[in-house]
Amino acid sequence: MLTMKDIIDDNNPKIREISKEVTLPLSTEDKQLLQDMYTFLVQSQDEKLSEKYDLRPAVGIAAIQLGIPKRMCAIYVVDYDEDGNPISNSSYALVNPKIIKYTQKPSHLRDGEGCLSVNYECTGIVPRHAKITVESYDLLQDKVVRIVARGFLSICMQHEFDHFEGTLFYDHINKEDPFAPIENAMIID
Repeated sequence: MLTMKDIIDDNNPKIREISKEVTLPLSTEDKQLLQDMYTFLVQSQDEKLSEKYDLRPAVGIAAIQLGIPKRMCAIYVVDYDEDGNPISNSSYALVNPKIIKYTQKPSHLRDGEGCLSVNYECTGIVPRHAKITVESYDLLQDKVVRIVARGFLSICMQHEFDHFEGTLFYDHINKEDPFAPIENAMIID
């Protein structure tokens, strides 16, 4: 089981390494790693399990955050109704994902982004594409998939894919004016 002690932080130079493509079909070791990453996300969002194992809630994790420079990430985004009840989720365990198309329309989270590898508050607007189309092998579906992601899911995916290039979310924040408005941006709460 993965815990917070397995996750490297932004003081570790390994977090800036460029991740390498992964050979398909996946090795048993890579399958297990990716499944463990996905399980970590699900458990981190479960109130009882996250408290029991001292997990920070997360919607995404990349293999490099475990010190493993491979182009693999897991995403688990739950959508809730107005009463806070889960209504659906977007669940992926991606290998070698590529953004094949994106809109020019910008987007960002109103309150900024966070990261399991950043253990302090880092505020500011992180510009992202409002909509992306991704092609990837997905372990959960055991096939190559095409995903059209909008809004929050799009931001989550771009955040994780940045890890493959050694980029952290705060690298995108305007250093002179962290909260400078972005014209025509879709703002996501």
